[in-house]
Amino acid sequence: MDFIEKTGKTVEDALNDALKELKTTADKVNVEVIEEAKNGIFGLFAKKAKIRVTLKDAAKKIGDIVDETVDSIKEDYKAGKEEAAAARETVKKEEAKPAVREAREYVIEEAAVDAAKEFLQKIFNAMRIEVVMEKFINKNEGVVTFKLHGSDMGILIGKHGQTLDSLQYLTNLVANKNSAERIRIVIDIEDYRERRVETLNRLAQRLADKVKRTGERVVLEPMNPHERKIIHVALQNDRRITTLSEGEEPYRRVVIELKK
Repeated sequence: MDFIEKTGKTVEDALNDALKELKTTADKVNVEVIEEAKNGIFGLFAKKAKIRVTLKDAAKKIGDIVDETVDSIKEDYKAGKEEAAAARETVKKEEAKPAVREAREYVIEEAAVDAAKEFLQKIFNAMRIEVVMEKFINKNEGVVTFKLHGSDMGILIGKHGQTLDSLQYLTNLVANKNSAERIRIVIDIEDYRERRVETLNRLAQRLADKVKRTGERVVLEPMNPHERKIIHVALQNDRRITTLSEGEEPYRRVVIELKK
């Protein structure tokens, strides 16, 4: 078993249980906190902490597989690098305001969707894991969503969804190489993205409260543009708090501070 999810009264308790079951030590695993423990009121409505623990060797294995796949197709995606560079130039604007989409129906070519699905299946076959894929097409938004289900999904998610984001990025390159009109591929695993949004919203509120209490700014860990936007939106209506992003990709961070 390459990963495990555990609950406990505290994160530390859950981690100790996970390490015992995996028969390893803390320095050989990556730990992601899915839910923080909550004490409740007078002992009522308390919630246990929930974590996902992944063996570092397993995380390296998926990284190696993705790297090998990228190497095999990189000559076909040189244009993708140029697109990524252009995208980085617009990240700040995209974080600051919601995207305005033209009211129309997008043309989503079957060849693009099939290419994306075939690419994902190639990854899963290389990892020797069984994955059930559900496909949802939204022509009004130009979005194709693949929802993945299976018994070994934690290793595809990675720490804070980093592996999932890499798979989604690569799949977008593959799909758009086979599409005349640009489409967007979204990959979700066991509703991870929805849970991640909830986690980030709770984090934003908790850190905003800390800033109000201490008067000191808080700098978050590096996040991708989508997750940074979630933090910005979560706090945009707080009259005492302002947020901004600092640094360059891929180390760009959200800063939470008091309004001046």
